[in-house]
Amino acid sequence: MKKNILKVLVCLLTLSLLFTGCAKKEEPVATEQGKNQTITLTIGATPVPHTEILEFIKPQLEKEGVTLEIKEFTDYVTPNLALSEKEIDANFFQHLPYLDTFNKERGLDLVSAVNVHVEPLGLYSKKIKSLDELKEGSTITIPNDPTNGGRALILLSTKGIIELKEDAGLEATEKDIAKNPKNLVFKAVDAALLPRTLDDADASVINTNFALEGGLSPKEDALLIEGSESPYANIVAVRSEDQDNESIQKLIKALQSQDVKKFIEGKYKGAIVPAF
Repeated sequence: MKKNILKVLVCLLTLSLLFTGCAKKEEPVATEQGKNQTITLTIGATPVPHTEILEFIKPQLEKEGVTLEIKEFTDYVTPNLALSEKEIDANFFQHLPYLDTFNKERGLDLVSAVNVHVEPLGLYSKKIKSLDELKEGSTITIPNDPTNGGRALILLSTKGIIELKEDAGLEATEKDIAKNPKNLVFKAVDAALLPRTLDDADASVINTNFALEGGLSPKEDALLIEGSESPYANIVAVRSEDQDNESIQKLIKALQSQDVKKFIEGKYKGAIVPAF
């Protein structure tokens, strides 16, 4: 009887060791599977054209092991703050002069990872058909951030609508206006709201992305527009310590592909210009 009990115990112990050994062999497989999991990259963007371009490259990034998660913003302040606070991994909505000014004002360390496209700034109106129709004291709305506000005044000065002082820089303000023959009145408004001001203002200088969202065609509706040589290329911004991150490098490669260039040229018909 004792011998039978002993045999049973030996068998149970042997089976226990076998199952334990099997469990240990499965551990490397689980680890290896973990290595093959995709990385999620969260990027903040304004809707048009930034989100549309990012949606276009999603499938390609998925093949590269990167799941692109897009978080939409409708202003020019929150995306940089969210990036700095590590709520997102990158953002795509601004040009470098704006980022440089933002960094300086807020004490941030965000950098440009890549140039993607140029969104020409344009002058639009529902009340006039040409620049000659601007009357004495007409009201023109412009972006309220320093770089785009200055950019708007520079655009108007190129056609002689106003004249800026010689030392006026990229952040020119009304104080830098040397001559204003028609005594135009300038009102600074949040960039996203500029298309709505067209019902009241005589004209408005609007960023192309917001013009498109407002149903305006830069090519057909703009009375005055920046040329393709504009230095204000829209960029992808990242935290300085992340610019060499592998997933960011994959994002850069995808955004500067020939497929993206063809997509921009085909979809926006010159309203958006590739910057690579």
